[in-house]
Amino acid sequence: MRKAYTTTFSARGRRCLMDQREEWNRAKWASRRGLLELDLLLSPFVAEAFSDLSDDLRADYRELLFQDDQDLLEWIMGRADITNVRFLDIVDSIRRFHRIPL
Repeated sequence: MRKAYTTTFSARGRRCLMDQREEWNRAKWASRRGLLELDLLLSPFVAEAFSDLSDDLRADYRELLFQDDQDLLEWIMGRADITNVRFLDIVDSIRRFHRIPL
């Protein structure tokens, strides 16, 4: 069973309150990317681990999804340095989930 929580985030300058299911659904659909490799990394992570993340990590994940697909893949696979320190913890969480060496 998923944890019950609500989260507040800023969307286009206004504050929005999302319940757990809505946030999970948004993350799930936003995780569907143009690269199959990213779909295979992000979709299971959201399905199985997103609900257990802290509020900060969920916010970082949502922001991470605004990055280019190729950059995301390179960061998760450890083939490129992460350009924004904000994403270090969430990328590490994704890598740990998939047991990709850190």
